[in-house]
Amino acid sequence: MIKVRKGRPSDVNTIVGFQLRMALETEEIHLDKATVRRGVRAVFRDPSKGCYWVAEEDGHPVGVTLVLPEWSDWRNGAVLWIHSVYVVPEARRRGVFRRLYLHLKRRVERSTRLKGLRLFVEKSNRRAQKVYRAIGMTRDHYDLYEWLK
Repeated sequence: MIKVRKGRPSDVNTIVGFQLRMALETEEIHLDKATVRRGVRAVFRDPSKGCYWVAEEDGHPVGVTLVLPEWSDWRNGAVLWIHSVYVVPEARRRGVFRRLYLHLKRRVERSTRLKGLRLFVEKSNRRAQKVYRAIGMTRDHYDLYEWLK
């Protein structure tokens, strides 16, 4: 059975490994492990940055996502951004992401200050897009623009 729990500092090594694998699999990017480790640790040191949610099966992490709040003045509440989703290959197509998503959706539904969920996906990652559509997410009417150093 897949269970979802809040990430803990003891998950840092697992999360770092998952993030390195995700970047390589989805965008063929080799991330700097030390930088990723500092970034993951920063989330645990400063909860205003967000939090990790870990999916476990038989006590072993099989998936993770980073969730970041974004204030919406239009909604007078926070929209949660789902980032850095990774599910280990051997656990894919077994509902791991669905469990993570439904856990977050229930948190939003029960909260007066949380207003919704959003995520972005690499344009070429058709497999992930299919998963997101299957759980009821829709493409929004915005395009994402960015500048990254």
